Amino acid sequence: MVKRTTTAPATQAAQPGPSGSEIGENAAQVLRRFRLVFNAVKTHFQQVEKKAGVGGAQLWALSIVRDRPDIGVNDLAKAMDIHQSTASNLVKTLIARELVAGAKNGTDRRTVQLRVLPAGTAVLRRAPGPLTGVLPQALASLDAATLKRLDADLAQLITALGADERAANLPLGQ
Repeated sequence: MVKRTTTAPATQAAQPGPSGSEIGENAAQVLRRFRLVFNAVKTHFQQVEKKAGVGGAQLWALSIVRDRPDIGVNDLAKAMDIHQSTASNLVKTLIARELVAGAKNGTDRRTVQLRVLPAGTAVLRRAPGPLTGVLPQALASLDAATLKRLDADLAQLITALGADERAANLPLGQ
């Protein structure tokens, strides 16, 4: 008689994933919750596009420029937590659509100061709220402990996905 010893994995996450077409009830429940989140965000962006005529990221940028006249592209990028080149592309589109004006005023003639034009103000009046988007607003409403836990759990999911972390600086509403 051969005696075998087995050790249980430290966590359930250490076990290999299911094979075939089954993912398990716990994973299915979480997947349904992600679908709810993604669909809420998608629906909001569709409403923004329909009512305001701009994308969600453009609307958020436009609202920041309105609230912070003479803001520069770098500060806009920081305010939206996006890459500077992404903010620059948003600004180019807003200027081309004559929603925002950029001028090189002030002491540093290398930087452009942005201001909302009357057409941009009209877009903001038509737009459904929240202007930052439903996901940033919902996250801002959560307490610090919940956000910390969510951040740690999502970090594990991102690792499991093997996701390109550079995508973290791209707004969802683009």
